[in-house]
Amino acid sequence: MDQRTELSEFLRTRRARLRPQDVGLPDHGGRRRVPGLRREELAQLAGVSVAYYIRLEQGRGRNVSAAVLDAIGNALRLTPAERDHLRHLARPVSRRVRPAARPQRVRPALQQLIDTMENIPAYVVGRRLDIIGWNRLGSALLGDLAALPAERRNLAWHVFLDPAARELYENWDAKAADVVGYLRRDAGRNPDDPEMASLIGQLSLKSPEFRQLWAAHDVQDKGFGVKVVNHPLAGRLTLAYETLTLPADPDQQVITYHAEPGSPSAEALRLLASGQEKTTERSFRRSEA
Repeated sequence: MDQRTELSEFLRTRRARLRPQDVGLPDHGGRRRVPGLRREELAQLAGVSVAYYIRLEQGRGRNVSAAVLDAIGNALRLTPAERDHLRHLARPVSRRVRPAARPQRVRPALQQLIDTMENIPAYVVGRRLDIIGWNRLGSALLGDLAALPAERRNLAWHVFLDPAARELYENWDAKAADVVGYLRRDAGRNPDDPEMASLIGQLSLKSPEFRQLWAAHDVQDKGFGVKVVNHPLAGRLTLAYETLTLPADPDQQVITYHAEPGSPSAEALRLLASGQEKTTERSFRRSEA
């Protein structure tokens, strides 16, 4: 991805979502040629010259300081995830000093850990939102992950190109927006990843919803919350999710889901886990025969 274009579009879209009254500036009325704050208004709020801000938004700013980026972030009311994204776009790590990407492998001990979580769906997401590890119940929740080709074991591919995902997520629109925000954040951190460029190209070609969301340049961190899924076997499940970033490898995150104890969703998850265990036992017996 071209970092200058990404920086320009990111700043432009952040300006477009703000009105003068949102940031304490007078609105003198009249029709604006473009939505949101003007460049000179943003420069005033950030305490930089208009010419300097224009160069930055055009991707021509060099050696921009952390203090200036913080001031622009404050003026644009950026979230922590957006501030982090802005820093990566405006001050990219040189190719000469950027460490080589680690292989996307789940440590055996980590795989053993999530395997012991028999009643908790869990999976591990790496760069590009690749799903690189999962436990039995995690696969039961998302689909038979082991049966998929490696290139399709990807959260963005799952949400946008797997028809079953539209039935699985009760609020598919919100899930889709979240996933694009996660992918945009990862793309800013790994601008030279050819596999990322290929994935974005495929999604843009095959999904008009992805194209529209990608053009908005929204950025999000994975966090925690509640999702409602309509599972083909377990029915309607209300599940809380948590995202656990691995300190030793920040590119990897463990996603877990759980239901409120004693709730119908908890009982449905228990039955789903029990069904998966019986399926595994039958498969093992057939292989032993």
